[in-house]
Formats: sequence, C-alpha cells, structure tokens
Amino acid sequence: MTVSRPDFREAMARLGAAVSLITSDGPGGRAGLTASAVCSVTDDPATLLVCINRNSGQNAAIKGNGVLCVNVLSAGQQELSNVFAGFTGATTAEQRFAHGDWTALETGAPVLADAAVSMDCVIDEVLEKGTHSVFFASIRAIRFGAPGPALIWWQRDYHHLGHPVA
Repeated sequence: MTVSRPDFREAMARLGAAVSLITSDGPGGRAGLTASAVCSVTDDPATLLVCINRNSGQNAAIKGNGVLCVNVLSAGQQELSNVFAGFTGATTAEQRFAHGDWTALETGAPVLADAAVSMDCVIDEVLEKGTHSVFFASIRAIRFGAPGPALIWWQRDYHHLGHPVA
C-alpha cells in the first residue's frame, strides 16, 4: 500500500526545516532558488544533500555548473526567500540576484553576505528520484554570519526560531 500524495505533503508540512537559497554559477549559467530540502550527510568528508525539483529551470544550470552554495537564511529574510522562490515575479537570475549582497568563496557560486551561514560546495553526485534530483555536495568553504534567530518553513509558512526551550 502506498501513501497518497496529499497525505505525504501534509506530513512534510509538519516537518519544520531551515530555509536556504541554493545558488550556483559557471558554464551552466547563474542560478538560484529557495529550498528547504537540505540536510547533512556526513562530517567526514563534510557533505550536504540538496533536493531540487527536476522541473525547476534552475536544476539544469546547477548540474551544468557542478557547484552550489547553500545560503541558510536568518529570521527577517522572508522577502529574499520569496524572491528566489519566484513568488514576486522575479524569474530570471538577473532579477533574483538584484536582491541581496553577493560575494563568492572557493567555487564561484554566489554567497549571500548576510546569510546565517553559507556552505560553498562541489557537486559529487546526483541521484534522480521521482520528481527531484538529489545533489550530494562536498563543502569546500564555510562562511558564518552573525548569530541570531533562524528562518524556518513549517505548516506552509515562515516562522522564526531562536529561543531555547527551558
């Protein structure tokens, strides 16, 4: 017996996750999107897993570049998340990257200057599973931003997280 799509989507809505901008640049072109399907795989070598919808216009560019940066957003950066999610009408890379202050670390992927943390990665492997590409990416450089509350996606909306439970 399989789980229905609506039930699966409702279950995922109840799985809170950090909000990140996944960015890339190189021969495939500049690309960026908002994602919450990001997690650690191992700390030796430091590796992340990033899931991106195969129908996303950004997917092919990121594959073509072979690099990506996970820019974890802080509380208060919802509007930037909305820009990269395509909710504001910004559909081209030029339009999206007009928002925010961008630099680069090792790979050349765009790094958001005021992200909570940015992890600059080389893509080691891509697994195609259902509707998504699963990118396994080795971290080559990390830049830490100012400490503060996190931006979380939970129950189909933004939330701020930053107060420890007593």
